[in-house]
Amino acid sequence: MAILKVIEVLANSEKSWEDATKKAVAHASKSVKNIRSVFVNSQSAVVNDNGDVTEFRVNVKITFEVK
Repeated sequence: MAILKVIEVLANSEKSWEDATKKAVAHASKSVKNIRSVFVNSQSAVVNDNGDVTEFRVNVKITFEVK
């Protein structure tokens, strides 16, 4: 039986929500090992005065195995 833990991470990207998710996992993997999955809990974006999306934001839950 495996013991799993979940942490919540916020990340952003100027490219996409997918890129923001990848950044969240990459940053978490610097200090957390055995990452098993990522769940995108919410997505949001920043819009400038011209109506252009300038930043994509994600709130993710990262699950990892505790050894």
